[in-house]
Amino acid sequence: MAEPAPPADTTPPDKLSVIVYAGEYDKIHYALATAAAAAAIGRAVTLFFTMDACKALGADDAWRDLPVGQGLGGQNHVQPGGTLDDRYEAQGVATFEILLSACVEMGATFMICEMGLRARGLEAMPLRDDVPVQPGGLVTFLNDASKDGAILFI
Repeated sequence: MAEPAPPADTTPPDKLSVIVYAGEYDKIHYALATAAAAAAIGRAVTLFFTMDACKALGADDAWRDLPVGQGLGGQNHVQPGGTLDDRYEAQGVATFEILLSACVEMGATFMICEMGLRARGLEAMPLRDDVPVQPGGLVTFLNDASKDGAILFI
């Protein structure tokens, strides 16, 4: 008779590292919600914005113009993310700004990918001044990640 398998390690990851790649409002919103939840339960969090997701950290509420992938009742990509965010606010769902502020207040690390900025022609894009954003690349992000943590790709 075979030996029973040892119990699975149920220790939660000590850090959450999120690659925010998708440039759609709803996916970035959910990345922020996930990061805020992890920070709220005491996990260290790093958000690494790259490619079109870099626009979410642009000054002057640039995120409001991001397309929507899901969530507008079949009107995908027709209305900007700001429209969905307004609906979330009316429904009592945490908005983009609330989640972003919560991540900042709870000490999440924000990185922006230099390659992603270059690849999308966004090097000159002014960034928000209320979010402490560190420039870097994949090596910087991977060196920041924990061997006992989790990496998500959104």
